[in-house]
Amino acid sequence: TMHKVDFAFLDSGTGRIPYMLYLKEKCPRAKCVYLGDTANFPYGEKNQEEICICATKACKLLIEKFSPKVIVIACNTISVTALESLRKTFPSIFFVGTVPAIKLASSVSKNRRIGLLATNQSVNNEYTTKLIEDFAKDCYVAKMGNPELIEFIETSLFTASKNEIKDAILPAIHFFQNENVDTIILGCTHFLHLSKEIDHYAGENIQIVDSREGVVKQAMRFYKENENIDSTNIKDKSFFVTSEKNSKREYEILSEKLNLPYG
Repeated sequence: TMHKVDFAFLDSGTGRIPYMLYLKEKCPRAKCVYLGDTANFPYGEKNQEEICICATKACKLLIEKFSPKVIVIACNTISVTALESLRKTFPSIFFVGTVPAIKLASSVSKNRRIGLLATNQSVNNEYTTKLIEDFAKDCYVAKMGNPELIEFIETSLFTASKNEIKDAILPAIHFFQNENVDTIILGCTHFLHLSKEIDHYAGENIQIVDSREGVVKQAMRFYKENENIDSTNIKDKSFFVTSEKNSKREYEILSEKLNLPYG
């Protein structure tokens, strides 16, 4: 097949753009597009079947429009819920999933108390429970589903004041400080847009980890430079959404700020 892009990134919204940018940093020649399935945002409040249906539709769209070589499922909720079924549905595509960085957190935590900040769906998913059993058996894991903060990041972050950002973050920080954790996992990709601020308010006794590095390493394993890439005029790093229902201005500001062609 002629691929129009090397990597397509799928998320429920804008949360995963830092992953695409991180991959471009490591591999400037790879051609990427990004799709936020904003029509179905937030995925973290849907049940398993709904997530599979929405994710399948979105992947179908990506394959029809861009025939990517690799699809990075840049969303923890979709990854822990639908990845297996997507691989069965589209056997010719390489899929890379994103799961909360529990293994990494366990390797860096000194006091063996870890915080997991995620969507309600990821926090309660048995896949997450299994990751904890496999990689952090000897750790206490304090879990917090925080749909309010995810909603804030998706719809208000790029126009918000410093104080509004602080108010949105503090409930999570206080929760984890009370739980006496020394490591917080950003287990939903949206939080990466605020990793610096979360790190700042968490203070120096708590470190923040995410899965960016692991995901990009995995994706790069499937990359061979410009093999069968059709040089159509899709702009590299193009950013598309399936609906502008509440955030058209946000998306425009975001694309200007990050210098991404907005689809």
